[in-house]
Amino acid sequence: MARKALSIICILVIVGGLTVGSAWAAKLKIGLVFDVGGKGDQSFNDSAYRGLQWASKYDISHVEIEPGADADRETGVRMLASQGFDLVFGVGFLFTDAIKAVADDFPNTKFAIIDGFIPDKPNVSSMLFTEHEGSFLVGIIAGMKAKADGKDTIGFIGGMDIPLIHKFEAGYKAGVEYVYPGCKILSDYAGTTPSAFADPVKGKELALAQIDRGAYVIYHASGLTGAGVYEAAKERKVYVVGVDSNQNHLGHVKETGKNYGLTSMLKQVDVAVYLTVKYLSEGKFNAGVRIFGLGDTVQIEGRTYHGVYYALDEYNKDLVSADMIDKVTQAEKNILSGAIKVPEK
Repeated sequence: MARKALSIICILVIVGGLTVGSAWAAKLKIGLVFDVGGKGDQSFNDSAYRGLQWASKYDISHVEIEPGADADRETGVRMLASQGFDLVFGVGFLFTDAIKAVADDFPNTKFAIIDGFIPDKPNVSSMLFTEHEGSFLVGIIAGMKAKADGKDTIGFIGGMDIPLIHKFEAGYKAGVEYVYPGCKILSDYAGTTPSAFADPVKGKELALAQIDRGAYVIYHASGLTGAGVYEAAKERKVYVVGVDSNQNHLGHVKETGKNYGLTSMLKQVDVAVYLTVKYLSEGKFNAGVRIFGLGDTVQIEGRTYHGVYYALDEYNKDLVSADMIDKVTQAEKNILSGAIKVPEK
């Protein structure tokens, strides 16, 4: 009888500048290479890992790799492919060139890339998201919160200044303007290189500068850099909208019980990873492009998840009013019907 996959990291070693974690079992061998910020970012990378944990019930073995400072992405992807892994994930658009190259050399290995566009290889699945639509919903909440509290300025802090992150910004701004025309919207980016997603010090610096200019709610789409945004917000008692994973708890101040995590834009990378493993375990693999959006739902462990959505939990239930939820619900229906066209840039 096959052994069930473990859901914890059993081995942690350093190989050629790569941090490798593994959980071994019997059947499908799944590899995952993290993006900038690595495991523990409580955002994008952790969402991918969560999906791998959900998929453990499909009797898999898995290995996770964190590229170190001296290792490139192709090294990690190629190492897993050469060891006979059935499926290798690249977590982030930065893996595009690496997976293009390695997929041709290992045609019998399946590859999946989050946020990358590789539409024409029979062994590659590209998983994209309608980030602008999810951002529109949290923009509504941010705008209504600022308006209700008599404030006239909100902010956006992106990680790397690239078109993908511009989608978050565009949707957010449109959502704010939908409920609060004339609200001032500040915007800053942490940098122009991948390290912009892993710089909490810069995140805090940008957030404090926006707060000094009146920002009352700040939406960050910056990976680990967002940890600094939360630090600034808690110090200055303003609100943050998190990204990718549910980050509402990061706005909680234990000493006072106050919560400054207004909501989070959920980009369900975990769902994409889970479904890809599920389908492969069933003998199916969907090569090409798959887009996850508001209308895509799946039941996992008794809960319903959307491709993109917003977070509501015990940390922000007193911050997000019934009026906000009603407005968001109506906007969601209008987006799905086509009545609202959310801009991507």
